[in-house]
Amino acid sequence: MNQKNSLNLNICFKDEDNPVNLFREWFNDAKKSEINDPNAVALGTVDYKGYPSVRMVLLKDYNEEGFVFYTNFNSNKSKAIKNDPKISMCFHWKSLLRQVRIVGLASKVSDQEANEYFNSRSYGSRIGAWASDQSSILVDRKDLLNSIDKYKEKFPNENKVPRPEHWSGWRLKPEEIEFWLDGENRIHERLKYIKKKNIWEKVLLSP
Repeated sequence: MNQKNSLNLNICFKDEDNPVNLFREWFNDAKKSEINDPNAVALGTVDYKGYPSVRMVLLKDYNEEGFVFYTNFNSNKSKAIKNDPKISMCFHWKSLLRQVRIVGLASKVSDQEANEYFNSRSYGSRIGAWASDQSSILVDRKDLLNSIDKYKEKFPNENKVPRPEHWSGWRLKPEEIEFWLDGENRIHERLKYIKKKNIWEKVLLSP
């Protein structure tokens, strides 16, 4: 029996062979219902000591190739990814009572992609990418503010702030994507896509 036809799917899951299409529908729903940052996602990495670490980042792009976020490449998260590119993401949209979990491998986006996104940011955000030594110990916040002023003097033209070499993006290429629907009495519904030889297979999971 075809696996696709053997699943009794909730209407919110729909009958999609490609999980990116289902993600797009859910994400568009979240844009309409979430009060703040529907693109906020918990990013999970493992550091060189083997400790897991989770923090919130913002999804900036996604397509068939993966899910993209941007950051300082000297940050703790980037150091962890360089050491072990196996990472995970978890979206939680409380307004919809839905979650999406993604697991896969991270790789650096192209310089062209990074440049295009960097140039779309506000002047203050671009200056901040230069001024902040992300994840380093800050003895006094005045040091950061002074650094911001220094780079504003260095790059006074708001249209000509180059992207720092240490600032770019990571793309999570998914190997597994799980969709979660809240259920009465905690009998939730879970649909998981698993990529095998470039083909997505899907299974239902117990709550």
